[in-house]
Amino acid sequence: MENLAIKLEGAKKSYYLGNGDEIPVLKGIDLSIKQGEFVAIMGESGGGKTTLLNIIGCLHPLSEGKYFLEGENIGDVRDDFTLAFIRNKKMGFVFQQFNLFTRLSALKNVSLPALYAGDPVREREDRAIKLLSSLGMSERINHKPGELSGGQQQRVAISRALINNPDIILADEPTGALDSESGLEVMNIFSDFKKKGKTVIMVTHTAEVAKYADRIIYLRDGVVLDHDYKLKSTY
Repeated sequence: MENLAIKLEGAKKSYYLGNGDEIPVLKGIDLSIKQGEFVAIMGESGGGKTTLLNIIGCLHPLSEGKYFLEGENIGDVRDDFTLAFIRNKKMGFVFQQFNLFTRLSALKNVSLPALYAGDPVREREDRAIKLLSSLGMSERINHKPGELSGGQQQRVAISRALINNPDIILADEPTGALDSESGLEVMNIFSDFKKKGKTVIMVTHTAEVAKYADRIIYLRDGVVLDHDYKLKSTY
């Protein structure tokens, strides 16, 4: 498993209704993602895209199968503290709706993961300022989310995802709430991450966004349908 960021073997995930009925979502995923690879996950609504991203992001446990993160089998880990530590150290998350704290400034929002990691105030705020400045937000560091455009809010969210220098960036429809110009800017930022050796895993329903990836993984009904670009026009 050398040079692999992610490896899933027979990954299954089910949810259960109150009456005990099983709802299978992922039905046996075998998947390898190389370190430094930019991967897009596409497929029909309800096909398991976000569930797969949540599994990779240690937000939901597997029901069955194995999950190797940078060569270490973490598929059986159930301890919330350990999973939170892995997420905070190894991964950065970017969401469609930004998930910023409305009462905090851009600087404070970006600094939060470093606060949870126990970093000193000056160190984490210096890193936050550098990240925001690198994404063209140096004049907005003290602005709250309500004072920023959608594109600016996503830049704050991206800076927050990078504050702990994670190896892996996970993005769930990161351009879904943005206009086309802001979406283009965000995808160029993700492309730069890839050039710097970061692994980027992105869920999207938009072919124009997916074309920035090295590889497109197609899901349908909880299984991997294909791994290349030949079906791009299908979605």
